[in-house]
Amino acid sequence: MKRAPVIAIDGPAASGKSTAARNLARHLGLKFLDSGAMYRAVTWKAIQQGVDLASEQALAAVADSMHVDLPCASNQERVLADGIDVTQAIRTPELTAKVFYAARSPEVRKRVGRWQRKFGEAGGIVAEGRDMTTVIFPDADVKFYLDAAVDERARRRCDELRAKGEPADFQTVRRELVERDRSDLERAVSPLRRADDAVYVDTTNLLIDQTLARLVAEVEARTGWRRPAA
Repeated sequence: MKRAPVIAIDGPAASGKSTAARNLARHLGLKFLDSGAMYRAVTWKAIQQGVDLASEQALAAVADSMHVDLPCASNQERVLADGIDVTQAIRTPELTAKVFYAARSPEVRKRVGRWQRKFGEAGGIVAEGRDMTTVIFPDADVKFYLDAAVDERARRRCDELRAKGEPADFQTVRRELVERDRSDLERAVSPLRRADDAVYVDTTNLLIDQTLARLVAEVEARTGWRRPAA
């Protein structure tokens, strides 16, 4: 290839796509685009400004007025909102509960989509989200759709929460994932769906390293790309 590839990964919550995308980017020497971090950054800025999150116009104005950057050095991912490091601030449970306002807004998605395309216009990225393969990078060199059985996804989410010292009831988490799936699939703007040309990967019974190996093999077979020598 004349340039490094654009690899896009979609899938439902807790399907393993974030971990897989990060690992794939590191393995291949590419940049990682966490699409959700951008919506979280907009939400953080709106909260800081006391903006009504239910107002689409107000949220769009926030997105218009800010700059989000995702620098990566020594495999340390950071999120900067107008130069302020918000990497940890955008991951709190309180903010997580409010990010849906930005994610469901057509005007915010339009603006964030431009940021994401700009991030990937030179190639050399692995982008993950819920509309990377269908809306943001429909011409990606390789597309993946990662999925897993809902019980396995609930187990993973419970493990993740408990590792952070947060309470996690399996049935409650499972219900929340089912509702999240319904919302993602039925939302009017950029609903979650599998692109026709996306490689489907069921991670239910795959270990993290096995998932990575599957993705690497597909990328190498389809693009010939390998990590450049140091």
